[in-house]
Amino acid sequence: QVQLVESGGGLVQAGGSLRLSCAASGIIFSISTVGWYRQAPGKQRERVARIGSDGTTNYADSVKGRFTISRDNAKNTVYLQMNSLKPEDTAVYYCKSSSYISDYWGQGTQVTVSS
Repeated sequence: QVQLVESGGGLVQAGGSLRLSCAASGIIFSISTVGWYRQAPGKQRERVARIGSDGTTNYADSVKGRFTISRDNAKNTVYLQMNSLKPEDTAVYYCKSSSYISDYWGQGTQVTVSS
């Protein structure tokens, strides 16, 4: 059974930091491209960062310079370090694993940034 479990969300003041984790079980994470997505109330889900199996990263313009995605294949975990958080970063954050086998989503973790 494949599971992706996000953690690390919470309430933080503007300018603060959080580190999200996406821990996988039941799949070989190292062969997957993993993305972090977010969905704010009333808005479409958007991708904020992605890391390939080769470590190549890609970021949405809105988070460049503030968020960093990384992976620890030994722990089957991908991280999203979020710095200089803004109220507009408030959303439910999801991770998604994509490979030639299938795509999998986690259940999401809430991030709330107060002004």
